[in-house]
Amino acid sequence: MKQVVILFGPPGAGKGTQAELLADKLSLYYFETSKILEREFKNPSENVVEVDGKRFKISNEKDLWEKGILCSPPFVTYLVKKSIKKLAEQGEGLILAGSPRTVYEAENVTPLLKELYGVENIKIVLLEIKPETTIFRNSNRRICELMRHPVLYSEETKDLTRCPLDGSKLVKRKGLDDPETIKVRLEEYKNRTLPILKIFDREGINVSRIDGEESPADVHKNILLKIRPVSF
Repeated sequence: MKQVVILFGPPGAGKGTQAELLADKLSLYYFETSKILEREFKNPSENVVEVDGKRFKISNEKDLWEKGILCSPPFVTYLVKKSIKKLAEQGEGLILAGSPRTVYEAENVTPLLKELYGVENIKIVLLEIKPETTIFRNSNRRICELMRHPVLYSEETKDLTRCPLDGSKLVKRKGLDDPETIKVRLEEYKNRTLPILKIFDREGINVSRIDGEESPADVHKNILLKIRPVSF
């Protein structure tokens, strides 16, 4: 049976970086809700999505996303469930970074994951960092234009202009990583994402907590110890 790993944490906790490392090491498909949304907003497959009798305009959801406000849960859940079902049919194990993001999404997606993969094969890790760390990391974060690789800010990377992995130009995510938008995203995380932990507890899924302030290498090692407790 394939494994599902879910990484949680506030903006800037390193979820994307760790997800890429784990996807490679454990042969998991890196499932990024943010990329699913970006792709939908860039090239909409339809103008309106109808879920549970309600209609959601793609343009309105894009406006919320650009302001740092979470998109409407039914709209996001519709896209996420459709993608997960397709990947499960293809036999893919998954690593999810920052998804589900709302109680609604968790209540709808978690049972689906349990049905497709089994509760014993779902591992959840919460990366914890301070609010000031979130603001610093995100306001200095860049991604590459081609593959959207995140490049962590450090003395070694601060002067880079090209992605060391694919050579494309490094850019900042316009709007999303502005300090004021980050503060909005932090409030969204606190009020709408953290309560999801109660859903996982109710569903019988354990959540491992890890200090995300440590170096990426140490965080990676600690995650592996939680989700695959063997010697490396």
